[in-house]
Amino acid sequence: MTVVDDGLSLVFAALADPTRRAILERLAAGSATVGELAEPFAMSQQAVSKHLKVLEQARLISRTRAGQARPCVLEPTNLDAATDWINRHRRVWADRHDRLDAHLAALRAEQRDGGAEETSAP
Repeated sequence: MTVVDDGLSLVFAALADPTRRAILERLAAGSATVGELAEPFAMSQQAVSKHLKVLEQARLISRTRAGQARPCVLEPTNLDAATDWINRHRRVWADRHDRLDAHLAALRAEQRDGGAEETSAP
C-alpha cells in the first residue's frame, strides 16, 4: 500500500469514501459528537472513529473540547484547496475539449468540402 503524505492526496483519499463524505455533510450543519455522527450509520462508534481519524489527518475536521465531550467540527480550508485544484484542472480540460471540438469541426468541414468537389467533378 502506498503511503500518502501530501495534503491534497490526503483530502482526495478521505473524500473517496461515501461514509466520510456523509460525515462531512453532517458537520456542515454544525458540530457533532462521535455518537451523533454514528447514529445514521449501521456501524459501531469505533468504526466511525476510524473514519474521523482519516478526516482529521486530512485536516477536514478538528475536535474541540466541550466539558467531557469532544465534538467534531468541519474545517473547510483543505476542501477549498481541493476545490481550487479541481477548478484549475477543469479549465485545462475544458480548453483541451474546446480545441478538440474545433479540430473535429475543421475535419468535418474539410471532409464535406472535399466530398462536394468529388461529386461535382465530370
